[in-house]
Amino acid sequence: MLTTIHPKLPMRDKNVTLAYYTKKLGFHIFGSVDYDGYLMLEKDQIQIHFFEFKGLDPKTNYGQVYIRTNSIVDFYTALVNNNTKIHPNGPLETKPWGQMEFSLLDPDSNLLTFGQPI
Repeated sequence: MLTTIHPKLPMRDKNVTLAYYTKKLGFHIFGSVDYDGYLMLEKDQIQIHFFEFKGLDPKTNYGQVYIRTNSIVDFYTALVNNNTKIHPNGPLETKPWGQMEFSLLDPDSNLLTFGQPI
């Protein structure tokens, strides 16, 4: 039986990724071992893992993940208040498919979309 999923996204610089996700999005390091070229972060009930890909071209990165939330307005407001840049084509809005969503790009252009059923 499937119980959870931990997406793996590419990162060019572990320190930049760590700073962005912890300072801008409120994630924390998961685990007690610092793996070379690998990073595990968590927030609430989710984890995102990152693998080092120094040759990644952010302009051609198609990494993306959809994250569901149960308090999208509060989370969006907290990010905006923390000066987190929201994707210019992904402001908080109600979508025709019954979700309220917004998106952002991390420093490596991994697309993070957050959604909540309405």
